[in-house]
Amino acid sequence: MLLSTKIKLDISEQDATTLEFMQGKCRGLYNWWVMKLRNGEKWNLYEAKKSLQQSKQHDPELIQVYSKLLHEVYFRLDGAMKAFFRRVQAGETPGFPRVRPRHNFFTLNYPAMYIKMKDGHLILPTGGGGKHGPKVHPNIQAKLTEPPPEHFKEVAISRDARGHYYASFVAEREEEPCKPAGVVAFDMGIKTLATGVNEQGTFYHVGGFKGGQWYNRQLDKIRSKRDTCKKKSRRYKHLSKVYKRVSEKKRRKQRDSLHKASRLIAHRLVERTVVVGDLSQRQMVMKEHREKNKRLNRRVFNDWGLYTFIAMLTYKCQLYGKDLQIVDERDTSKMCSGCRHLQAMPLWKRTYRCLECGLVMDRDDNSAVNILTRFLARLGPHTQPECGVLQEDQNSVEVKQASCPAQMQQLSMF
Repeated sequence: MLLSTKIKLDISEQDATTLEFMQGKCRGLYNWWVMKLRNGEKWNLYEAKKSLQQSKQHDPELIQVYSKLLHEVYFRLDGAMKAFFRRVQAGETPGFPRVRPRHNFFTLNYPAMYIKMKDGHLILPTGGGGKHGPKVHPNIQAKLTEPPPEHFKEVAISRDARGHYYASFVAEREEEPCKPAGVVAFDMGIKTLATGVNEQGTFYHVGGFKGGQWYNRQLDKIRSKRDTCKKKSRRYKHLSKVYKRVSEKKRRKQRDSLHKASRLIAHRLVERTVVVGDLSQRQMVMKEHREKNKRLNRRVFNDWGLYTFIAMLTYKCQLYGKDLQIVDERDTSKMCSGCRHLQAMPLWKRTYRCLECGLVMDRDDNSAVNILTRFLARLGPHTQPECGVLQEDQNSVEVKQASCPAQMQQLSMF
């Protein structure tokens, strides 16, 4: 089967400028044809490719773009038009091809036969030279951060929102055998939305919506201004509308983050069984803590929306064929995952330090290990962890992106 391997590239500023130039010209050619089709011109792939020389005469800078990239523009637009006609024949909502915005990088697809590899560098050709005179932009030499797959067929150059460039190698690979199903346990926290651990000792840190405090401050300002106004006055009604609009925007962003986090757990993770605790939000903010720190009452308030998150996780696990189990997580934050010693753990303590065995690890990681151990103990002695999930967290290394969910050690969404 065909699989794609995404590898980060280290390129110079000059090569980055060359890539931006070529992708801008390809995007402009694509958008120009989309606007012509919107104005009623008929689409024919071969007639469109014949007009490339006229386009180069109209815009001489197209000569400096590698010709295979310009030809790929027509094939990409042809695929979009075929999909449009297919939806029309099926009676669906068609959706005509759209123009590509300027802030999005137009992916450059290079056939493998026109690419050279030398000393761990990917050499990408550019246009110009020959009868057109000397090249304005030299060939791009991008350093690969890891070895590429063998016998690849195509390379796609892309860029993310942070300005990092990547090369996706499409290669034929043999289908890997299915791995046995595993178990992953998640602890719902205050600072982090969910912290999980699987049987191999790999930790997952799933973050939630981080803008809640900023929106709360904005809502407090609007509410304080509204309280100084006379009720049902013009300014009072205006501030009420603004308050409703800001609160609705906060609610939409929060629900969007919960949807992404629940889909990440239910769809991307390879484990077959997902275990979560049933500790409610009211139990998290204890009465003793509120009386002792009345001014910090808002800081410990859980604004993640855990009930909504569990509801989303429930139906998405059913959708993707995973088993969701809910276990009692009482005293999982107080109990040491190494020696089972119980000690007081107020919410302001984020690191668990055992007074008996000397275990030091994150509070949420310790709780997730206890939840996993409690679930496995309920199943029986034949389903014990494979390797050291009860040890100190030594494999939790933050990574921005991972090509395979089974290799993720720590995952931060937001």
